[in-house]
Amino acid sequence: MRKALEAGDSSRHETAIGGFVVEGVAKSARLILCHGAGAGHDSEFLARLRRGLAARGIQVVAVEFGYMTTMRREGRRRPPPRIETLVTELAEWQRTLLTLDGETPLWLGGKSMGGRVASLLATQTEVAGLVLCGYPFHPPGKPTRLRLDHWSRIACPLLLFQGTRDPFGRRDEVEGYDFPAQVECHFMEGGDHDWQAPKRHLQTQSTLIDEAVGHVARRLGASE
Repeated sequence: MRKALEAGDSSRHETAIGGFVVEGVAKSARLILCHGAGAGHDSEFLARLRRGLAARGIQVVAVEFGYMTTMRREGRRRPPPRIETLVTELAEWQRTLLTLDGETPLWLGGKSMGGRVASLLATQTEVAGLVLCGYPFHPPGKPTRLRLDHWSRIACPLLLFQGTRDPFGRRDEVEGYDFPAQVECHFMEGGDHDWQAPKRHLQTQSTLIDEAVGHVARRLGASE
């Protein structure tokens, strides 16, 4: 894994922990990026996000949960396991990377479910910070089933990027939530859960991802 971190050439690697891709060189910080429940790191969303961050000097370690590796191998979809299982997997990735390099600030983050996993781990161990994209605040159509109880126990910096039309938490809903003081929230104007905007809108998924990259690069560049 050390060689993969040094190369940062976006090649896929396999370890006993699971599959991963390293994008870029850690000039200012490193981010462990987790995928969502259904789409892995092959998605255009995550691919553009990690390329953009790598271009700004943030090394992205895109890790794959075990169930997604099985999906890839079998060629068929399967649901993720219990969230606690995924938190345990992410904790192992964090421990491994900190053992290899304890100097570079190590942030955790992810898309949708991956961001939720990272946020839960942040309540159990010390984390440099969180980058959450399209957080699943509640199941679509069920706004009272909030997944926010643990946020009050998060002590690290938290960057939140949420589409204004996200069915897992629209802007009018999210603005009413009681967040910890260190949460920095950015709304992706017109974006849905994948930051896709209506054709009539000035923004596109690509421009919204680029906007988020700029905010993350600014914050992580100052995280040392």
